[in-house]
Amino acid sequence: MSIIENINKLFDHRIRLGIMSVLMVNEKVSFNQLKELLEVTDGNLASHIKALEKAEYLEVQKSFVDRKPNTKYKATKVGKLAFKKHIDALESIIKSRNELN
Repeated sequence: MSIIENINKLFDHRIRLGIMSVLMVNEKVSFNQLKELLEVTDGNLASHIKALEKAEYLEVQKSFVDRKPNTKYKATKVGKLAFKKHIDALESIIKSRNELN
């Protein structure tokens, strides 16, 4: 098996990596919270969320709070597993690099 086999192309972009990192440690996170944490524009965040949603790595929960739309995101089981495999693969690469020195 190749050392980079479990590297997930979907997590190559720092914003998608950031979104999943936040969702791994929080049950649900709102669009505005993600926008503030990651310091990105609405459009940029929305496009990366769409990519993760298409892969079924996160689910979208829409509601209204005081008559205002409130969108929250949650990592799916598939998304959590894919992200864990990605992080494990990165750690494996780092460990193998340390063994070369």
